[in-house]
Amino acid sequence: MTGNTQRTTYQSPLPQRAAGPDMSYLFSDDFRFKTWRRLWIALAEAQRQLGLPITQAQINQMKRAAQHINYATAQRIEKKTRHDVMAHLQAFGRQCPKAKPIIHLGATSMFVVDNTDLIRIREALRLTRTKLAHLIGLLGTFATRYKALPTLGFTHFQPAQPTTVGKRAALWAQDFVLDLQEIETRLQRLRCRSVKGTTGTQASFLELFDGDHRKVLRLEALIAKKLGFDATYPVTGQTYPRKVDAQILAALAGIAQSAAKMTTDLRLLQALKEIEEPFAKHQVGSSAMAYKRNPIWSERIGALARFVIANQQNAAFTAATQWLERSLDDSGNRRLSIPEGFLATDGILNLARQVADGLVVNRAQIRKHLDQELPFMATENILMAAVKAGGDRQDLHERIRVHAQAAATAVKQKGKDNDLLQRLAKDHAFAQVHPLLKTMTDPRRFIGRAPQQVDAFVRQFITPIRRKYRTAIAALSKKRISV
Repeated sequence: MTGNTQRTTYQSPLPQRAAGPDMSYLFSDDFRFKTWRRLWIALAEAQRQLGLPITQAQINQMKRAAQHINYATAQRIEKKTRHDVMAHLQAFGRQCPKAKPIIHLGATSMFVVDNTDLIRIREALRLTRTKLAHLIGLLGTFATRYKALPTLGFTHFQPAQPTTVGKRAALWAQDFVLDLQEIETRLQRLRCRSVKGTTGTQASFLELFDGDHRKVLRLEALIAKKLGFDATYPVTGQTYPRKVDAQILAALAGIAQSAAKMTTDLRLLQALKEIEEPFAKHQVGSSAMAYKRNPIWSERIGALARFVIANQQNAAFTAATQWLERSLDDSGNRRLSIPEGFLATDGILNLARQVADGLVVNRAQIRKHLDQELPFMATENILMAAVKAGGDRQDLHERIRVHAQAAATAVKQKGKDNDLLQRLAKDHAFAQVHPLLKTMTDPRRFIGRAPQQVDAFVRQFITPIRRKYRTAIAALSKKRISV
């Protein structure tokens, strides 16, 4: 497109502002139509291998033209035929006239359309898997670094028993580990459609091989292998089961859910000034309020996540409304829902990795919030210690209640610091435990096994993921995937 056209027509923000070049290329026309030609070549090679009258010269001619798509010719033909597969089939035939009579022999449009989609999905899942593993590793590093740093816990966004900064990050990472397991499952179960014919009966191929069922089965297996698949879907209609798409988009929605959860937490923490996402030296937070440091990356992740979560319904509705052997109303929807689901998820993972790799922890602010709440949380331990020192439990309880209410009022209504410990220190009833008051509010006394939980989680789950995907993560910066 020219620069002028780009400015005067709608352009999807997904490849422009979210997805990386590798994922964008997978869903490009170039990848799609070159894969169609790869499929036509694989079909001809397999048919020749099984005895059909196809020459090596014809296949060689196809291979020479495979990477040089005559788009203008295909566009002219499609305007007449209103059929994209036939347009590219005829355009390919003009480039390799010797092979023209045998291209697409016995196949239906879904041979190229569906098998290409399955290849795209496979490669997109692999890329998603790698970026997800990288994100998990980054969160594991952060969790380990801050595994023992106490921070105020929250339930209902109300102060609760302390946890640690690292333990909270481990919770985020655990969600993504579950997502990675789901992506791995989807990849393991993904199969090829291969050659199934117009309604899935393989009748046209049985005719080509004069009723030889074994050759049809061999053809199916050969093509699957050429495309990098170990197995095919055992039965299909005209298309591979659209249930597969529903499972794939649900897995992507799972990643979106986890990312939205993490970045919602970060937006809350940034409002508390405890943890902040990366902020560049010359970054502008607001056009009006120059002091602001808005969590824009987390907000963008939340926006994309909402889209991906809603998008999973498209595949669910498509799977639910397939008519008998096939209904064409899935086509237009799938051209949007599958690519955009992957592109948006790729954007989420790109942003999430950037955020996880540059989180800023403000220890002083975290300690300030702890100091405001820990005196209240320590009152039970103080009560027990005072009773052990010879005090009256009921009298001590009432004194703590009165002091705590007064301290809370001073904090809420007068904006003062929490002075509960000072009040107790001045109360003669607690004289025996005065030396213990400060140690009783040491945040480390309240975090339980959080550091040990982080260590165990990283050791059992994140370390194996790092090892398994080390090479793939290192190769993330490579260029486009070749067809």
